[in-house]
Amino acid sequence: MSENTLPKNFFLINKPVGWTSFDAVNFIRAKLRGADVKNKNIKVGHAGTLDPFATGLLIVGIGRDATKNLDTFKNLPKKYLATIRLGAISDTDDPTGNVVTQNCEPITEEKVRATLPKFIGKQMQIPSSHSAKKVNGRRAYKFARAGKDPGLQPQPIEIFDIKFLGYSWPDLQIEITCSAGTYIRALARDLGQTLGTGAYCLDLTRTAIGAYGIGDAAVLADFNPLLRYDNG
Repeated sequence: MSENTLPKNFFLINKPVGWTSFDAVNFIRAKLRGADVKNKNIKVGHAGTLDPFATGLLIVGIGRDATKNLDTFKNLPKKYLATIRLGAISDTDDPTGNVVTQNCEPITEEKVRATLPKFIGKQMQIPSSHSAKKVNGRRAYKFARAGKDPGLQPQPIEIFDIKFLGYSWPDLQIEITCSAGTYIRALARDLGQTLGTGAYCLDLTRTAIGAYGIGDAAVLADFNPLLRYDNG
C-alpha cells in the first residue's frame, strides 16, 4: 500500500538503529519548531514503540488531530524480520545488554524448524524486563536498571505466522507476523528456553504495520516535515 493512502498528516518513517522512537519524534518536532510555521507548539507522536537496537517502520502523526488519532494504528498487526542468536542469553534479551554464552551444543536445523510452529497462535507472553511496558506508571526498564524485578505479568498476544528464512549456528533468521503488544525480544528468549540453548534477539527490523510497508517509508534523516505537513 502506498503512503498516500495514509490519512492527512500521518507519515511512514524508517527509524535508524540506535535511536529511540522518541528520538525520531523529537527530531521531527525540532525541525518544525525551528522553522517559521504557524504553530510553534505543534504536536508530534508515533504509533508503536521500536527499541533502540531495532530499525524499521514507525507511523508518525503531526499536529493535534493526527496525534489524537494515533491509536487507529497502534492495534494493527505487525511484521518483523529478526535474527535470533542461539547459545547465549542477554539480560535485556537483545545485544545491548550483558551477553553470556551458554555451555551447549549446536542444535540441528530440523529441531529449530520443528520448534518454531509451537509459538504460533494465541498465548500469554511475559514482556522483557527491560521493555518500555509500564508497571504502576513506571517503565519496566527503569526497575530493571535499578536492579529491581519489575514484576511483569503475562500478557495475551497472538503470533499469526513465523517463516523460517535461514539458519547457521548460532544465528536463526525468521519473519514474524504478530498482534500488537508482542515483544520479539521475549519471543527470542522463550524460543531459547524451549530449545535449551538460551537465545536473544540480535537484530530486528519492523517491515510492516497493518497494510503499510517499509518500502514506502522515508529515511528519517531525509524526511522534511516542512514539505509534508499540512497546517491548513
